[in-house]
Amino acid sequence: MTPIELTKRQEEIIRIVKEEGPITGEHIAEKLDLTRATLRPDLAILTMSGLLEARPRVGYFYSGKSTQTLMAERLSRIKVDDLKSLPIVISDKGSVYDSIVTMFTEDIGTLFVVDEEGCLEGAVSRKDLLKITVGGGDFRQMPVGMVMTRMPNIVTTSPEETVFLAARKLIIHQVDALPVVINTKTGGDREVFKVVGRFTKTNITRLFVELIEGH
Repeated sequence: MTPIELTKRQEEIIRIVKEEGPITGEHIAEKLDLTRATLRPDLAILTMSGLLEARPRVGYFYSGKSTQTLMAERLSRIKVDDLKSLPIVISDKGSVYDSIVTMFTEDIGTLFVVDEEGCLEGAVSRKDLLKITVGGGDFRQMPVGMVMTRMPNIVTTSPEETVFLAARKLIIHQVDALPVVINTKTGGDREVFKVVGRFTKTNITRLFVELIEGH
């Protein structure tokens, strides 16, 4: 649990521990003119968040970490695998029309194109589809391969990558989703990546909301 906004009582507890720590919970309660039971939830929150540390028979002491530092540490421990969504894919044998229908049905901005074994072949965005439909042509018959961005020109992430690094890729490359892939060994020189998920701006937004709410 990583609280972002502390209550006035929690801020006062931190001040006391900074000035007088290590200090027991009983002594903190006396200074605030509260019972130990009343103070217990606040001490639990501050300890679980990492702002305070506690040692048996010694008491509480200040960790020296800010909420920003604790947030950064938390993000560095969370992996893409913890947040990834189910991949939304289309067959490399599908048409542009199939892509449009899937994108509309799933309400997403990027589709990943895979072969029969679920390995990444390319990606197609709303912008790609808009260009081809505005430009005319029989997009019901047109293969999706004609409009997609092909490997190896697709930015990917892996289940073990941190959400911080994956989010950084989203920003740097100005995309709304990354395919989560694992490297599949092949007999040839070409690297093959099996799609096992998708990592999106929505995943990041949900994570920050949960962190702020203390989940």
